[in-house]
Amino acid sequence: MKSTTSNPAGKATRDAKRTRSKILAAAREEFSRHGLSGARVGAIAKNAGVNKQLLYYYFGDKEKLYASVLEQAYEELRAAEQALNLDNLPPKKAIEKFIKFSFDFLVEHKYFVALLNDENLHEARHIKKSTRLPLLHDRLRTTIGGALERGLTSGVFKRSVDPADLYISIASLCFFYHSNAHTMSAIFQRDLASDAEISKRRTHIVDMVMGFLALES
Repeated sequence: MKSTTSNPAGKATRDAKRTRSKILAAAREEFSRHGLSGARVGAIAKNAGVNKQLLYYYFGDKEKLYASVLEQAYEELRAAEQALNLDNLPPKKAIEKFIKFSFDFLVEHKYFVALLNDENLHEARHIKKSTRLPLLHDRLRTTIGGALERGLTSGVFKRSVDPADLYISIASLCFFYHSNAHTMSAIFQRDLASDAEISKRRTHIVDMVMGFLALES
């Protein structure tokens, strides 16, 4: 006969995970809107549907909650990158796919731009304390490095590039456009946030990077 006995410990674990998830979601919204300095713990607790005491119980204080939000954001990005399965693609397609993904991720996750802008104002002091993020970036460097090596071996790419340098260049091209879209739109009197401009910029970045890799060094 099937037991009907409940598992209080299991339920408590699930409830704790749901509560932490709700707090992190509310905190991400608050921090991306107001930054670490302007964010209010009371607003985060209210939007998460919990009291402040419970928030402090799970995360300690606002600084630690902010660090957790940053870690979660990076972990989600790296997980999405791994899901691209770049190691099993031809080198040119792998790099093109990575560039397009990097650009589109910022279109679809505008909070990420805001969080990184704010963390840079704090000189990355929260990211520097993380023991998890460097490991995530090491995997990414290996993935990009593998595609570059395969491209050199096959002759598709003509120049040897450090994977970290290439990643920084791609990230810079993608991030700058989104983080400065409002000011550049005003300066050039074009709506750089429009679908047409976004699509054009995406193609432009792909062409620039792939053209660079195809040139003789």
